Amino acid sequence: MNTFEKMLFLKSMPLFKYVKDDVLLGVAAVLEEQLVKPSEEIIRKDDLGTIMFMVVTGKVKVHDGAHVLKELGDHEVFGELAALSPEKRIASVTALEETLLLKISNSVIYDLMEMQADLAKGIIQVLCQRVRTISSDLGKAIASH
Repeated sequence: MNTFEKMLFLKSMPLFKYVKDDVLLGVAAVLEEQLVKPSEEIIRKDDLGTIMFMVVTGKVKVHDGAHVLKELGDHEVFGELAALSPEKRIASVTALEETLLLKISNSVIYDLMEMQADLAKGIIQVLCQRVRTISSDLGKAIASH
């Protein structure tokens, strides 16, 4: 992907919806691409995490051993918590099919948030949505028992 294509991809992501185009262009320029094969491990549980990943195309599973927690596909994000607060990964992530990822490090995210408050707003909204989804899933699991 060229820088302009990466910028267009970022514009389609809820995380970056409040960020101005000139800032997105700067973000796009520092994004790294990673192409992973089916069954390739992207994140290993308990490893220190400092990178956030965005799925451009493909599908991955978030899992703890054989227990699949979630499947993620095009235009979804994972690793954002570790990228914001580097800690051990709470789950593994493995490609289910050939997957193109864009990745960004926590140091770049911090620098961008300092320069662009709108990025922080987008991150907060995505994290709030993630918490709501987890709460809803947990409530459903409790109700079914």
